[in-house]
Formats: sequence, C-alpha cells, structure tokens
Amino acid sequence: MAEWDYEVFWKETMSQLSANLGEEEFSIWFNNLKYLQAGEKRITVTVPSSFYRDQVKNRYQKTIENKLRELSGKELLIDFEVIPEKIPKNDPVRTEPSSKNTESGGKTGSNSVSGSIPEAVQPKKEKKPRPGYLREDYTFDKYVIGENNGFAANAAIAISKNPGKAYNPFLIYGGVGLGKTHLMQAIGNHIYEVSDNKIISITAENFLNEYVQAIQENRMNSFKNKFRYTDILLIDDIQFFQGKEGVQEELFHTFNALLDAKKQLVFTCDRPVSELKKFSERLISRFEQSLKVDLQPPRYETRCAILKSIAEGRGASIPDEVIDLISKNISSNVRDLISALNTLISYMELMGKPITLEIAQQRLRDVFVSPRQANLSVDNIQKVVADYFSLNANDLKGKKKTQNIVFPRQIAMYIAREITDYSTTELGQSFGGRDHTTVMHSIEKIKGQLLTDPSLESTIESLKRLIKEYSAKS
Repeated sequence: MAEWDYEVFWKETMSQLSANLGEEEFSIWFNNLKYLQAGEKRITVTVPSSFYRDQVKNRYQKTIENKLRELSGKELLIDFEVIPEKIPKNDPVRTEPSSKNTESGGKTGSNSVSGSIPEAVQPKKEKKPRPGYLREDYTFDKYVIGENNGFAANAAIAISKNPGKAYNPFLIYGGVGLGKTHLMQAIGNHIYEVSDNKIISITAENFLNEYVQAIQENRMNSFKNKFRYTDILLIDDIQFFQGKEGVQEELFHTFNALLDAKKQLVFTCDRPVSELKKFSERLISRFEQSLKVDLQPPRYETRCAILKSIAEGRGASIPDEVIDLISKNISSNVRDLISALNTLISYMELMGKPITLEIAQQRLRDVFVSPRQANLSVDNIQKVVADYFSLNANDLKGKKKTQNIVFPRQIAMYIAREITDYSTTELGQSFGGRDHTTVMHSIEKIKGQLLTDPSLESTIESLKRLIKEYSAKS
C-alpha cells in the first residue's frame, strides 16, 4: 500500500455503511461519492454538485470519519471536491444511465465514421407532456433535506423508485409553507422522468370541482375511469374535503380501487389525520393505514442550506452574512424564507447593485419585525401554556371540554391572537381544526374575564414572557 493510499479503508467503510444503512438509503446518498486521492490525514472524494456535497456533509460526514478512524486507526478527515457529471442526472435521486449516453462508449462528432448520426444532427426525442398540475421545478434535487424533514424525504425518494410497493399509501402533513406540495410533486416528477406511468397530480379543490362538474354533465363514468385507472394519484390538501360527503364517498372508492391494483397514492394535509373533522370514519381508517410523516419548521442550519441552494440555482451572489441574517430572523416556514430571499434578488436585478448586509436589513426590516418571524409559532404557544397548566399540548388541540382543559385552551387562543399575526381561521386549524367562530368566542371569553379578574392579566403576561423565552431558544 502506498504511503498515503487509504482507498482500501474507504472501500471497506462504504461496504460497512451499505450494510448498516440499507440498500435504499445508501444508494441515494453514496453511489455518487467517488474516492479521488489522499494526503497524510485527509481523503478527497468527488461529488456531482454543491447541493449533493452539502447534504452528504450535514448528514453523514461524521459517520464516515468515525468509521474510517475505527478501520485505519487514524484521524482521517474528508474533503469534498465538486466535479459536475458530464451527462446530467437527476442528482441525488436518479441513478439510472442517461438515455443520452453514446453507444459502446464511442465518441460522437463531425469526424465520426462509425456510421452513427453525429450528436449535433441527431433528431431530438419528443418529450412526453408533463401531467397537469405537476410543477417542473418541484424536484428532489431542489428539496433541501434537514432534521425537520429527513425521514419524510427519504420515504418519498423510496416511493419514487418503487411506486405502489414501498410505503403505499403515503400521507405528508404539516403547517403552511413547509414543503408538503414540493415533496409530493417531487415523487411525481421523478416517476415521470424515469417511467411511463400515468400520473395525476391535483389539488383537493380541483378534484371536487371535477367531481361536481361530472355530476352536472352526467359523465361520472368518465370521472371514475380517469382517477381509478391511473398509476400514480397525488392529491394536495385533503383537509379541503371536510364536510363534503359526496366527494368523500367517491374518494373512498377511488382509494380502494387504486390500492387493490397496487397503484401509488400520495396525499398532503395541513394537520394530522386524527384532527380532521366531518370525515367519514371509513375514509379516516384508510388514511390511518398510510405511512404518515410530518414536516416541522426547518432549523437554522437547514434554513441556511435552503437559501444557499436557491441563490445558487438563480445564479445570485448572496453574502454569507446576509444568509445568516435571514436564517436567524425567519424561522416560520420555507415559504417565508424564499419570499425574503426573492425580495433581495429582485432588488439586486432591478437596481443593478450587489446585496450587502445593510441593504438586506433595510429591505427586510418589515418582514423581520413581523410576530410570525419571531418563532412565535402556535406550537410553541400551546407547549408553554400546556406546561404551565400541567397538561399536554395535544389536550389543547383535542376534543375534551372539561374546564381544566377548556380554560387553558381559551388562554392559548387569546395569547396566540395577541402576539402573532395568524388569522382566527389559521388559529382554528392549529387548535384541532376548529371553526374560526370558536376562536373568536374564546378570545371574547378571556377579554370578559380580564375585566373582572385582575390576577388573570398577570397570568397572561407571565405566559407571554415564558413563550418568548422558549421561542428564542427554539
């Protein structure tokens, strides 16, 4: 073995990680890692993109280095060198050979005498039409994975490789702007790229509209054939079906038909299945059979990675201190992060000026002072109020109406309305899918008690302080 030849240790590390992580996860993140060279205490490996590098570093670098130390007895560090693939791949998901490869490894060009058509004059293969409602930019390579969504993303990737077999049906739930639709459509986009499966991606609202129209035009058979004979069905925001009995009945039968035929079903929802109201029990039962994954607001490191990935994708040079500024001040959801970054990129493009820390502070000052960006999430409010009254946060979102739960629930609603800019409708959804009138009633109830009970004001002020302290640490 040459003096600094650590390739044998690298290969054994990869072999053991493959066994420990499982074939699915290993193939996603390690197939594109290539040993390049070694120094006295470092190993350099190549990766196909900076996005891929950042994801592997965040998720696996320590694990790889620990395994190398165990095998070699030396403290070996990993360096990543980005060497883009010559033939584009849907990194990090797609591992199949590209259809653009030349035959037998031969070169093509104007001097080719092999009888093949030079690449420059080859007829372009007609691209198949993309399914309606499936956004081209919602792909896995544009979905930044962190601790808040790692399990959900890995499950989605596995589904995209084996639709109808792995994790079927699949339900993604979480708050507004956390990437549910992106993840769901990434499944559809990957399947679209690598197969001829028939895909339908549709919002619950549009599914309902098509259902109503089919009834009005007396063509229900056509509606049923469309949705029951597809290979992949993706439905966004199923909470929209609450209280709509007719379309729930149709969805139930569509659900059964596709599941029996081993076709893939993917749904998104803004809340857990247990909190859906006015849903038929048998449909709830079907959703409960799903692999259910929740998306949480991204942590600081993931927020930085998201912003860097988007800036890089748009070819925008954003200083690290500006990325840090946005990431520290916006923690509500991915949508708000992207909106802030787009504001700066638009300013840079329109004004022809580079973005500085001072410009970012000025352009985003109104965004930063929004209560929604102080990490004053409803979840944090519910957690602090529940702890204060020796309850569980789920009690505040549940159905129980005992006084020891109703009163803290009303206080939590009142405080949430006071210190955030969430609407009563949004708050109702966060408190177990309650109607906005219930939230308004609770707020008025607490306002009335404040007039007659001076001690209640002290309690609420103490809770506000605790909530802000807890949120600052989150």
